[in-house]
Amino acid sequence: MVQTHTAARAGAREWAGLGLLALPTVLLGADVTVLYLVVPSLAADLRPTATETLWIMDAYGFLVAGLLITMGTLGDRIGRRRLLMIGAAAFALVSVAAAFAPTAPLLIAARALLGVAGATLMPSTLALVSTMFPDARERALAIGVWATSFALGMAAGPVLGGALLAHFWWGSAFLVAVPVAAVVLIAGPVLLPEYRAPARGRFDLPSVALSVAAIVSLVYAVKHAAAEGPDTAAGAAAVAGTVLGAVFVRRQLRLADPLLDMTLFRGGAFTGSLVVLLVGLTGVGGVMFLVTQYLQLVEGLSAAAAGVRLAPPALAMLAAAIGAPLAARRVRPGTVMAASLLAAVAGYGLLATADPGERAAVVTGFALVYLGLGAVAALGTDLVVGAAPGEKAGSAAAMSETVQELGLAVGVAVLGSLATAVYRAAAAVPAGAPAGAAERAGDSLSGALAVSDRLPAEAVVQAQAAFTAGLNAAAGAAGAATVVAAVLCAVTLRRVGPAAGSPP
Repeated sequence: MVQTHTAARAGAREWAGLGLLALPTVLLGADVTVLYLVVPSLAADLRPTATETLWIMDAYGFLVAGLLITMGTLGDRIGRRRLLMIGAAAFALVSVAAAFAPTAPLLIAARALLGVAGATLMPSTLALVSTMFPDARERALAIGVWATSFALGMAAGPVLGGALLAHFWWGSAFLVAVPVAAVVLIAGPVLLPEYRAPARGRFDLPSVALSVAAIVSLVYAVKHAAAEGPDTAAGAAAVAGTVLGAVFVRRQLRLADPLLDMTLFRGGAFTGSLVVLLVGLTGVGGVMFLVTQYLQLVEGLSAAAAGVRLAPPALAMLAAAIGAPLAARRVRPGTVMAASLLAAVAGYGLLATADPGERAAVVTGFALVYLGLGAVAALGTDLVVGAAPGEKAGSAAAMSETVQELGLAVGVAVLGSLATAVYRAAAAVPAGAPAGAAERAGDSLSGALAVSDRLPAEAVVQAQAAFTAGLNAAAGAAGAATVVAAVLCAVTLRRVGPAAGSPP
């Protein structure tokens, strides 16, 4: 049964525990973006092939996304704090192995194991928040802090990576996890409660295999489509993932103790919030990918300087993630989310009309997008977790995070592909340019900059304008989808009352 605001209020221990849970959450967020800066230095040392480089980047994400549902349910059964402790220790040990990996294949293996460990941390932290804050108002605020921690980690990743690489080798980016894990292991037993579901049935291994295979296939399909285009491999993976997902759902409906309780989807708030989170993360994931490139490739900023420019958007997200749960005490959460999404639409509008050299407009637009995301991530996640019974909070949290991981992957694939198509149609290389240079310049802006010494100056300017046109198109598409999400909020969440932040 859903807790209401009349439940016991949290004390100093619970709020201190929230601060502790924010540490691994920030770490996991930073791990998403820090590797983009590390790869060039890593590649110069380990000399991976192009395929190995892709697996170094993607092995972590594949395993995280594929195992979230499994680990969320496992935490409900064996204990959420216990799983967090196991995951923190494993993450620290494997991070050391990754930092000192002597070859690319060993680093790929370490990244895959980091994905397994990361999948234990994410649902455990969020499920523990729901356990520690039974009061709906306090839980909404605490989940806002949790959601913001992950996003702030993503924003801090480039800054952290740039600072580390300025003084140390690429492996130092992985070693950051060690002190964080040490703090969690020492303070966790003191500050965090233990919780496990009172009724624990059989753990269904075929369901685990089906869920992992389905999600990994779908994530592979969108990532492969982003890198290589919608070819046969991407289509086959998408079909396989869809079929396996259908088999997984059918099996869950028949099991007495399912890995994922499908009855949760009967609630309009649960399902509607998941869809809004998916759409919101799709837009943000794709546009963040393009905005970071715009700041570096069009505006000419270093990676660290670009990360600093993303600080105001991160602060906007922080304000929204903290403020939205407070506003939802007086206004219906669906209304708050819809209004925040319309603010994001305004941000997409600025990005859709920005030109090269309009750095302030791009940063402002992205700040408005992040403002909308902060509110949606906080309230949407709270609605998903709050709609589940206490013993199912882990699996509900895992479902929320799986949808967000999938949204980020889809955003990069779909909006990135759209931007690339616009770039290739708009980029014009002057006649007489060397054939090899012309081909690279016509393929991507990074390619044009790499051969800029062999191209006329106006060709580089044209390439930067073409990339900005791609950003414009992607932002326009994301804005249109976000309008639909705002309407969905107003319709599916209209019965969710203020204050409790959960269905009546």
